[in-house]
Amino acid sequence: MADVFINGRFLTQPISGVQRYAQEIVTALDGLAGEGALPARYVLLTPPGARRLDLAQIETRVVGTRAGHLWDQLDFARVARAGTALCLAMTGPIALKRQVVVIHDASVQRHPEHFSKPYVLAHTLLDRLLARRAVIATVSEFSRAELADVLPVAERDIVVAPNGAEHLSIAPDAQVVERLGLTKGGYFLTLGNLTRNKNLAVALRALGRLAPGSAKLVAVGRMERSVFGSAGLPEPGPDVLLPGRLDDAEVAGLMQGARALIFPSIYEGFGIPPLEAFVNDCPVLASTAPAVREVCGPAADYFEPHDDATLATLMQMLLDDHDGAIRRDRLAKGRERVARYSWRGSARILADACAKFGA
Repeated sequence: MADVFINGRFLTQPISGVQRYAQEIVTALDGLAGEGALPARYVLLTPPGARRLDLAQIETRVVGTRAGHLWDQLDFARVARAGTALCLAMTGPIALKRQVVVIHDASVQRHPEHFSKPYVLAHTLLDRLLARRAVIATVSEFSRAELADVLPVAERDIVVAPNGAEHLSIAPDAQVVERLGLTKGGYFLTLGNLTRNKNLAVALRALGRLAPGSAKLVAVGRMERSVFGSAGLPEPGPDVLLPGRLDDAEVAGLMQGARALIFPSIYEGFGIPPLEAFVNDCPVLASTAPAVREVCGPAADYFEPHDDATLATLMQMLLDDHDGAIRRDRLAKGRERVARYSWRGSARILADACAKFGA
C-alpha cells in the first residue's frame, strides 16, 4: 500500500478541540504502527516551526516554506500526492483525490454569525470542493447528518471516527485547587475559549441566581477580562475565577475537585470536555446541543443553551446533594459512557478509510 501522509499543520495552531483530536489520533496511530497493525507507512508532514510530537514509529518531516492554507494547498499537496493524505483538522488540499479529510462539524454553515464573512465564504467553498474529491470523516452521528445536509455527499459515505478522552486519564495536579484558592466541591468548572458558541454567558447568569458565596465558577481557557463587554458577557463578579489556559494535569485536578463541569455550548460537532470530566469522576451539566446529548446520554443533566434558570436549579441540586447519592449515580453513568470511546479505536477507523484507496 502507498504511504499515508498526515497533514501536520495543526501543530502550528493553538490547542483547542480540533488540534487535540489531531494530536491524539496521530499518537494513537503511532502506537498502532509500533504493534505492526497498520498496513502502510505513515509520515507526518509539518510546516517549518511546528511543534513536535513524541513519536516512536511515525517519521516527522518538515516540508516547504509556506504557512497556513498555502502550505496545505501547495507544499503538503506536492509531497502527499505520492500516496494517500490524511487531514485531521477541518481542511485539506483541494487538488488531491486520494485523501481522507476530517471535518468536525457544520458550524460554519449552521452558525455563520459566529465567524467573519471572509471565513464563512472561504470554508463553505473549501468544504464543498473537498466533499467532491475526498473521503469525508467526522466525529459524531450528528455531524455526519449535518455535513450530509450541507455538502454534496451521501450520509452513508461519511466516516465517523469519534473523539476519545484517554489523554486526561493522568495523574492530576493535586495542588491546583488549593493554589487557586478554592475548596474541593466548592466550585463549578467550565472549559473553552471565549467565543460566542461556547456560551459562557449562561453559566455566569446562572451563578448570579445562586446565593452569593454559595459556589464559585472557574472558567478555564483563553480569555481576557477586557473582552467581556464586547462579547456581550456580564462582568465577572467575585465568585468568578479566570485562570486562563491550564495544562492537562491542572485541568484533571480541577475536574476531580469540582462540583460539576458546566458545558453550555450552543453548537458542537462532538464536545470533548464532558468525556474528559467522566474520566475524572466529575459530573456534567450540559446544554441540549444534539451532539452533546449523543455523547453524554443519561450521564449528564441538561438545560437549554440560554436557560440560565434551569442551569441554576441543576447547580443548586448538586450543591444540596449532601449524601452524594446524585453524584454517585452520575459518575457510574459517566464511566459507562466514556468506555464507548477511544482514540485508538478512532485511529483504527481512519486507518481503514485510508487503506481503501489501495496501493
